[in-house]
Parts: sequence; structure tokens; C-alpha cells
Amino acid sequence: MHFSIQNILFLLVAVAGFGLFAWQVRKIRANILVGRDRDMSGNINERLSKTLLVAFGQQKMFKRLTPAILHLIVYVGFIVINIEVIEILIDGLFGTHRVLQFLGPLYSALTGTNEILGALVLLAVAAFWWRRNVKGVRRFTGPEMRAWPRLDANIILYVEVILMLALFTMNTADLKLHQLEGRTLPGAFPISSLLTGLFPENTTALAVLERIGWWGHIIGILLFLNYLPSSKHFHIIMAFPNVYYSRLVPQGQFSNVDSITHEVKAMMDPSYEVPAPPVGPDGSAAAPTPFGAKDVDDLAWTNLLNAYSCTECGRCTSVCPANLTGKLLSPRKIIMDTRDRVEEKYNSPLVFSPNLYGKEAKHDSQEQLDAESHTLLRGYVTPEELWACTTCNACVEACPVNINPLESIVEMRRFLVLEESAAPNSLNVMFSNIENNGAPWAFSPSDRFNWADDLYVADKSATSVAG
Repeated sequence: MHFSIQNILFLLVAVAGFGLFAWQVRKIRANILVGRDRDMSGNINERLSKTLLVAFGQQKMFKRLTPAILHLIVYVGFIVINIEVIEILIDGLFGTHRVLQFLGPLYSALTGTNEILGALVLLAVAAFWWRRNVKGVRRFTGPEMRAWPRLDANIILYVEVILMLALFTMNTADLKLHQLEGRTLPGAFPISSLLTGLFPENTTALAVLERIGWWGHIIGILLFLNYLPSSKHFHIIMAFPNVYYSRLVPQGQFSNVDSITHEVKAMMDPSYEVPAPPVGPDGSAAAPTPFGAKDVDDLAWTNLLNAYSCTECGRCTSVCPANLTGKLLSPRKIIMDTRDRVEEKYNSPLVFSPNLYGKEAKHDSQEQLDAESHTLLRGYVTPEELWACTTCNACVEACPVNINPLESIVEMRRFLVLEESAAPNSLNVMFSNIENNGAPWAFSPSDRFNWADDLYVADKSATSVAG
């Protein structure tokens, strides 16, 4: 073990990399917590089981076998190969070289598995790139998938290729350097041993290449780590808390507005005591909570967690019956718009936020942009999109990380109906019928069973004719 300028430089790079990542995560956490409070405590065993099955086990991915297998390769490769990062960190800090070699056969199994997974990751990445850029899978397109989302998806593929090439450069150069010096490199290298013929016979050049691969791999990982918070690939991290805090009630069950529930109970039971309104920090009555959601602050924090967990895979939109019939609704766009609005409203200018794909994509004209108060509802999501939803929960069922676009849609609908009385005319007619007739239909309660009388007369006539 020896220390050098290289170790000090590595320490500075590592502290900067992990520190910047922690700062970005802290900022995103603060953004999520601007949402309304929601108690998600309890049911720990059920939540852990769901997390293991859906997040770790990739359960929902396997509804589509080909991308599931490719994703599993990259996912397992990401987990297992990054075990080597532990070794790189120890070597970089303490000046050692392949410090985990004391594990013996286990170390050989680890390095060998890393190399095989690295090769498979390269093949899977190539397949992903072909599916996205050549085959043109329909769910990768859409008005929300503009320049940045398309570029973001490809950038991560290129980064993964660079990381794997750096890994193989490091291993191959180190392996051949040991061979030329008559030494044995600890570990097993089934792929690198096939590549040694491509590398020079000069030991100095090999030492330089090994360092280039080593530094390239760790710096690439740190850059990748700090790119994640600005990318859809942040779901690598966010998928786990998002699944843990997902809804445990039946998917078709809607939440009630507490204040309305109390009013209805008070109307039906005069002895019912309506809870006192919440008190603000200064002791006065707190401002009333608006019905539904107009902006991201009005959504629950779990809805904002959903927004930062979105993989932009388009599975939700691809099964949406409204979208399939040509309507404007895209559940993926609702989630992406939510994240973009949070970024726009709360992020510091220092945070790299390319998620915003431009005001032009969200507004019909500059006049509309100036007229609207630049909120999530109307500023990003139009009422036409919201009312196209059939509340069938197909998007919720399809999401591989348990995102619930329907909750956000229903909350924005509530705002339109309860705060702005801006429901479509067909719904207003139904509301009026319920108020006047006790049913959605335009018939007096006294006429409600006329159809039975008509049916009886028709049946009697048919019987007499048959007789």
C-alpha cells in the first residue's frame, strides 16, 4: 500500500462526484416534498414484498419478453459489474491494486462473471439502440418524445458502451502486462484473454492503457451518476422507493375529499361533529385547501415521486384506449409534464434540467403562454387531455415501476369541476339530473319504471297474438 499524487487526485474526484450527486438528490427530495402530505406508513411487509417482486424482480417487465430479457441483462450487469467499483474505490484511495484478490476463487468467479456480463451488456445495448432508432417501436414516439427525450435515451446507451469498453481496456491491458512480465493476474478474464492480441507488446504502453481504462471507468461512472438526476434513467434509483410507496388499495378505488366527506356526514347525521379546520403557524385558521390540483403543489408527494421515477418507456400510453383511438391523452405525457413543471418551478438555475422540452411544445401560441398562469393544469396539461381519460387503470397496470398517472388526472379533473365548474356539458347535464331526479337520466323518479309497464304490455300483446 502506497500513497501518491494519483491517490490524492482520486480522492478529490470521488468527493466531488459523490458530493454533487448528493446535492442533486437532496434538491430532488425537496422538490418531491412540496407536494401535499400523505401518510404512507404501515403495511411494511406488504410494501417490502411488492418492492422485491416489482422493483428488484422486474415482474411487470416480463409482460413483453424481448425487452424484458434485454433489460434484465443490463440490470444484472449494472448491479454485478458495479461491485468492481468497490475495488476501484479502495485501490484509488489506498494505492493498492486489485485489493479484492484475497477472495481467491470467489474473486475469479466475480471477475469472470463481470466480463461475461459486460459482453452481454454490449449486445443488449446494441439491440436497444436498434429497437429505438432503426425498428422504430411505436411507443417510443409521441408529441412528448421530442429532441431531449430521444437524445437522453441514446446518450445512456452510448455511456454504457464507453463504460464497458473502459472496463475491457483496463482488464486486457493489465492481463497482457502481467503476461509480458511473467506474472499471473489474479482473477478470470474470459473476454479480455481474447483481446490481448489487439494490444501492443510494449509494457509502458500497456501500463498507460491500463490507467486510461481504470480512470475512464471510474470517472465515467461518476459522470453517469451525476447525469442520472437530469435523465429518465434516474428510475434506476427512484423505482425502489416509488414501488415501496405505491398504492395498496384496489386500483379502481378513488380517494375522497375529506372536507366534502365531513359535510355529507353532517347533512345525514345532525349529531356528527365536523373536525375543526387546521390551524396555521401563527395560530389563525389555515387557508382552505383547494379541491383537486391546479399545480404540482396541489398533488400528493407520492405523485411527484411518480414523476421522478418515470422510465418514459411508453407502456402506459401504448395500452391507453383513449390514445389508441386518436385522442390527445398520453399518460406518459402527464407524468413527464408533472416532472417538467416541478423542475421549472422549484429547481435552482444551477441544476442541469434538460427535461424541459420547450414552452413551444406545451402552448399553442405566445398569447396563450402569456394568458395562462403557467401552472401544470392548462400551462402543461389541457382539459381535453384530462377528459379523454376513461379511468380504466390500464396505464397503472402496465407501468413497470407502479406509477399511477390516473391519480394526477383525477385530481386535475376535480379542480376543473369543483373549483372552476368547468366540466364538459355532458357531465353538467348528468350532475343536474342527479340533483333533480336522483339518477343520471332525465326522467322523474315517478317515471323510472315506465319501461317495465311498456315491457309488460308488449309481452301481453305478443302472447295474445301467439294464442
